[in-house]
Amino acid sequence: MDSSEEKPTETVSAENALATNNQNTQALSKNQKKKNKKKAAAAQLNGSEVEKAPESQPEPQAETPKESETQAVQEKNDKEESEGATSTNKKKKKKKKKPTGTPGDASQAPSTETTNTANDVPLFQQHIRLLNNWPKEKTKQTWPPSIPIADVYPDRKFPLGEIQPYKNDNLWRTTSEEKRHIERLEEDLYQNVRLAAECHRQVRKYVQSKVKPGIKLIDMCEELEDLNRKLVKEKGLEAGIGFPTGCSLNHVAAHYTPNSGDNTVLGADDVMKIDFGTHINGRIIDCAFTVAFNPVYDPLLQAVKEATNTGIREAGIDVRLCDIGEAIQEVMESYEITLKGKTYPVKPIRNLNGHSIGPYQIHGGKTVPIVKGGEAIKMEEGEFYAIETFGSTGKGYVHEDLECSHYMKNFNVGHIPLRLPRAKSLLTHIEKTFDTLAFCRRWLDRAGQTKYLMALKNLCDAGVVQPYPPLCDVQGSYVCLLYTSPSPRDRTRSR
Repeated sequence: MDSSEEKPTETVSAENALATNNQNTQALSKNQKKKNKKKAAAAQLNGSEVEKAPESQPEPQAETPKESETQAVQEKNDKEESEGATSTNKKKKKKKKKPTGTPGDASQAPSTETTNTANDVPLFQQHIRLLNNWPKEKTKQTWPPSIPIADVYPDRKFPLGEIQPYKNDNLWRTTSEEKRHIERLEEDLYQNVRLAAECHRQVRKYVQSKVKPGIKLIDMCEELEDLNRKLVKEKGLEAGIGFPTGCSLNHVAAHYTPNSGDNTVLGADDVMKIDFGTHINGRIIDCAFTVAFNPVYDPLLQAVKEATNTGIREAGIDVRLCDIGEAIQEVMESYEITLKGKTYPVKPIRNLNGHSIGPYQIHGGKTVPIVKGGEAIKMEEGEFYAIETFGSTGKGYVHEDLECSHYMKNFNVGHIPLRLPRAKSLLTHIEKTFDTLAFCRRWLDRAGQTKYLMALKNLCDAGVVQPYPPLCDVQGSYVCLLYTSPSPRDRTRSR
């Protein structure tokens, strides 16, 4: 009886010892595999190969289902841990090349060391149809822009715009040493204009990244104008905004900006014309573009874009203004657009024109028509022009409508006696702050002027100040606008 009872005990003890030995062997094998995998991953990152050590093979052992499942789970975890270590090392290696901060992230503080190269992520997402695909560039400017343009380019070598070569009878201006010397004497003037143009370009780029359906127009205009003032380093009448920001919608062609209390919101199917200006010492950059999110309006935008480019190519010294208008009309009327199943021809608005620009004078006296039959007056050397093209699906003729927001003191007005003391006070403020540059009612509110509407009306009735109400085509139509400010002398336009 005693011997028969001891035999099972010895057998159980031997089996337990054997199981323990097998588990230890398996644990050692797993640890060895883990070390080998880590070495292999490290060697792969360093570009060298590591020869794996021979793995100790456990003795063939019949595994229970539970042990087999546990081992499979453990091997899977080891594999995932090894792959995780490899990917972490790669991320750490790539992190050195990654620039600090995302340029397009508004939540991060702007960095003055931001550089945008060809391999960087785009600074913003473009939501607007058929506008500039802004090239990536290396610059000291932050994003969003915050450094004044004069500080970004302390050597006053501002970027050039798009330069159109002389042609036909003006080709000699390219090789004439005398003409080249005369142009070098105007270098200071050109640099002031290019400073204003670069400011306009950077503001335009930022605004195009922010405009989306649902934005309040008054908020958009104020943000644009604040950035404009910052980048141009506003200083009284020496530098600042050229005229109020226009944001005309749909059938409204021009001269609309929200007055205080106007809570108009941009819709996804709206066509909005954004028009704003910048000036340095009275030299105004006048430039505009159209915002549209619906691709159905692409033919309208394309028609106006091609017409504007045609007008700029035709412009130049001794070119007749009527010839420019005829070329613009021919291009624009070659387009048509289909809206809601009905096809409309794209018509140039015949009573809207481009114009010359003088110092502190947005309308310099000459007009550039966008239809044939205009005056045969020629462009002259040293003049600046805004080549403006308006395309419409309506009648192609605008009239004054809606509440007025734009005003401007008449350029050639003399002394006119005023009876209302409030009108005299308001005129003093206008002459000191804006002089003959255009302004809007929001800017009077911003300056602290109150209860000025009667005084403003008195100035308009006396002929001292000229009101510019919104210009509208027929209700239900859509108007598109695109223009820029070239100079006939060096045939340069703001980008």
